[in-house]
Amino acid sequence: MKILLVSTQDYIHHPVPSRHHYIFEYLAERHEVYVPHFHVSEGPERETRLKVFEATKYYTKNPVIHYTLNAPHHYKVMEKIIREEGIDVVVAGNVLAGTAVIKAAKNHGVPVLFDLKDWFPDSAAIYYKNRLLKELIHKVVYEITRFNLKNSDYITTVSPALVDMISECGFESISIPNGVNTDYFKPMDRAVGRNITGIPEDDFVIGFLGTIERRFELDKVIECLPGLKEYNPKTKLLIVGGSLFTDYLDELKELVVLMDLEDSVVFTGLVEYKELPKYISAMDVCTIPLSTSEWYGISMSNKFFEYSACGKPVLIKPAPGIMALGWDNTFVYTNYEEFVDRIKFVMDNPQEYHPDVEPYSWKRRADDIEKILYELTEKK
Repeated sequence: MKILLVSTQDYIHHPVPSRHHYIFEYLAERHEVYVPHFHVSEGPERETRLKVFEATKYYTKNPVIHYTLNAPHHYKVMEKIIREEGIDVVVAGNVLAGTAVIKAAKNHGVPVLFDLKDWFPDSAAIYYKNRLLKELIHKVVYEITRFNLKNSDYITTVSPALVDMISECGFESISIPNGVNTDYFKPMDRAVGRNITGIPEDDFVIGFLGTIERRFELDKVIECLPGLKEYNPKTKLLIVGGSLFTDYLDELKELVVLMDLEDSVVFTGLVEYKELPKYISAMDVCTIPLSTSEWYGISMSNKFFEYSACGKPVLIKPAPGIMALGWDNTFVYTNYEEFVDRIKFVMDNPQEYHPDVEPYSWKRRADDIEKILYELTEKK
């Protein structure tokens, strides 16, 4: 099968792999998978099994400007791939580039699976502080997303809650949750992570792993530290990751200085994917401090499965999809008073957790997507 993937990210240079990286690297072991390169990020080039076609004519790091300026060129590149490579099926996961490839695919009678990994109007607007600009971006992306969903042959999402959300917009979909690479993410001696980070063995470490953007309330977590340090003076916060499109990381560092917490917060910056389990091993409790119900209501975060595969307790806002799993390493909070209480409970009740993450391996997710792609090509 010849598959054209139009990913949400710069597939080659984005420092944080997405579900598309995990799923389609597996599928490329037994299919020909093609991907256009949207050069938005500046990270080191990632090794890939996919066949990459350059699709960027005008380079800029701002995603809205990048995809808008390059939209006509994106269409030409993707139409050429479909026509010359004999593509059997398209998987789209992008906003404007998704529109371009849907139009190109329809012109050649090629079926399209749209994989909606989050609610794009919210995720596009999150990068902007100006209220009017946020509202404009949200409205425009909402209309484009509706067009993409309406003109796709099949829709997958990451959570049952997102299935319900787009059902209210009039579209049917199925949930294929995120997952975890079980070859890398597994329990290990926490001394490994403490040696890497330089954090003493007897400190209690609250951890966060991921991109440092405003969808996460890391500022609120930092503001909880003084109270937690009164309860346990050896409390530290470990933040693993970097900002890609905003200055939020700089704001957090300024907040740490302002609160005189330089000795209590460790920023690692970006870390290579295969090294992440070592950093998770340094954590006593892991956090996913999503900022609003629009985010945690539909969340089935990769990092939840990665934390869990490493045997860690995880603090989350009330995310229905995650809570439905019923894993005993999941601690839910609705406000930061409860957040502090849950942290104190974990401090006082240390234990090992062994959730069954194998059904959520990326290999299983790749098999799920593959079945749908076969169905679409058979209908064609």
